[in-house]
Amino acid sequence: MAARKNPGAESYVPHGATLDRLCRAVQECRGCELYRHATQAVFGEGRSKARIVLVGEQPGDKEDLAGKPFVGPAGGILDRGLEAAHIDRAEVYVTNAVKHFKFEERGKRRIHKKPVDTEIAACRPWLEAEFAAVHPDITVCLGATALQAVLGKERRVLRDRGLFFDHPTAGSVTTTVHPSAILRAVDSDQRHADFEAFVKDLQAVRRKLDSLG
Repeated sequence: MAARKNPGAESYVPHGATLDRLCRAVQECRGCELYRHATQAVFGEGRSKARIVLVGEQPGDKEDLAGKPFVGPAGGILDRGLEAAHIDRAEVYVTNAVKHFKFEERGKRRIHKKPVDTEIAACRPWLEAEFAAVHPDITVCLGATALQAVLGKERRVLRDRGLFFDHPTAGSVTTTVHPSAILRAVDSDQRHADFEAFVKDLQAVRRKLDSLG
């Protein structure tokens, strides 16, 4: 049986809307099939005129239940990294490339499942609307899914981390690993090294922001 084609979110996104209106509208989105099993859509959160936007992959189990991005274990790593890089999370806008939690059930647990290309593309109008509302100076893509959503599949996280690319609405775009990748490190030494590299990438963001004035 052929896979059902995702219609995309464009018709659900109110043109020129504020973040508050977008946040309400996203709950009605039927642009792909992920809404059928998620608790709710999880929209971005933060300052409406933040100079930095952080884009992750998708909400996880805790985010799906809370309705807020990066409140689970990966969010804890993100908070620590931002603090170490002297970036105040209260001053940034945090969102995800895909707004509904994609998962598979294993017993009583819901296990994260990576979004496919069509789901990323279907949800992109919401991300574009967030960029249009916030007008960031810098966008940080956390992981491959976010990078694909913003700059396309030709970019690579490990190859391009620390570099900055101009974007018409997202400002100066850079990438680093998703905080969840640090949690998956094989041992504490690797986890420490991965976290230090993550902080180094965020420090580059801090310096870039300072250079922009």
